[in-house]
This record gives sequence, C-alpha cells and structure tokens, in this order.
Amino acid sequence: MNIPVIYEDEWLVVLDKPQGLLTIPSPKNEPRTLTSILNQDLIERNISYRLHPCHRLDRQTSGLIIYAKGKSVQKKMMDLFHQRKIKKTYIAFVQGHIAKAAGEINIPIERKPAQTRYKLIKEKNNFSVLEVEPITGRTNQIRIHFSQIGHPVVGEDKFSFRRDFKLRSKRLCLQAKKLEFKHPVSGKFIQLSLDLPEDMKKLVDKKPAEGSV
Repeated sequence: MNIPVIYEDEWLVVLDKPQGLLTIPSPKNEPRTLTSILNQDLIERNISYRLHPCHRLDRQTSGLIIYAKGKSVQKKMMDLFHQRKIKKTYIAFVQGHIAKAAGEINIPIERKPAQTRYKLIKEKNNFSVLEVEPITGRTNQIRIHFSQIGHPVVGEDKFSFRRDFKLRSKRLCLQAKKLEFKHPVSGKFIQLSLDLPEDMKKLVDKKPAEGSV
C-alpha cells in the first residue's frame, strides 16, 4: 500500500493512515493491519528495526499516527500521551447544526472521565464541520461523545444509525488532522498537519441539492 510518510527522523515516523485499516489486530486477530504492513515492508527491505505504534486510530478514522523505531522510544512517546503532552486535533463532520459555536463535552465513557473540546469551522446544509480536541483519550471518544449529544459523525454506523439522517456517507468523516508535541529525544517542537482527504473535501464542496456522498 502507498501509505504517505509525513515526518521521519532517527526515532519516529508519522504516517497518514488510510481509512478502513486497523492500527493493530482486534480480538478477531486480523492479519492485515497498518503495523503488519509497515513491518513487513521493513523485513523485505532488510531493515533491522521494527515500528511500534505510540497510539491508535479507529479503523474508520484516517490521518496522522505516530510510530516509534524501537520499544524504548515507544515508551517515551506513550508516556507523553499519558501525561497529555501531545495535542491531537481532529476534523469531524457531524450531523445537523451545533447550537454553540464552541464548547466542551464532559460525559463519562465506561465510567471513566472523558472530555472533548470542539470549535465550529463551517456550517453546511445538513452538517457541521468541527475542529475537535480530545483532552482525554478514551476509545472511540469523539464518536461516542457526538452521538451522545445528538450530532453523530457523518457516516457513523456503530454508535448511531446512518438511516436516521438525511446525509449519508460511505466513510466515517473523521480525520486526525494535527499533531503538536515536544520530541522526547531531540527536544525539538514538532507540529504536523494534513489537508482533508479527497472524499471529505468533495462532501464539503457539494451543493445542498446533491444530498449524499
């Protein structure tokens, strides 16, 4: 697969994960994941180190994901995540129009505190474009929180039903767009950003009468 490398140095690789690909195997133990594809490529190129994910993105979420070249750097990065020293920003298309242009969702997930901040970027006919920052890192946090407040992510089919909304999408419209952190080895401040993927761009650019994607 052609998986774009957005940043690379001696210790880290940051990639643009395609939508529809798991980061690591689920309990079903799928053989084909982003991690297995990357490491198989290293084996075929006779490169000795292995890549280890420092966090995860949902199968249906695209965008920036950090891998470490070795376990020791992975631990340093995971410590930064646990200390909330890595800022992650997502772009989410959510159903309907959000009442407040900026806000915070504080709804526990599996009895654990969960906090999500958002800011309205643009309103379209049937959906809102939001910049979203998950303060905590619960599994599926963004998807769960926006479904709970009645504005599920466009294309959501796990925490709400697509058929309940006029606007439908073949993909989940959620992208990990920005990463900001201090490098755990070099000390350099890293700031990375992506453009929207083409299928999400097309949905934003569609005229109201065109309906779904």
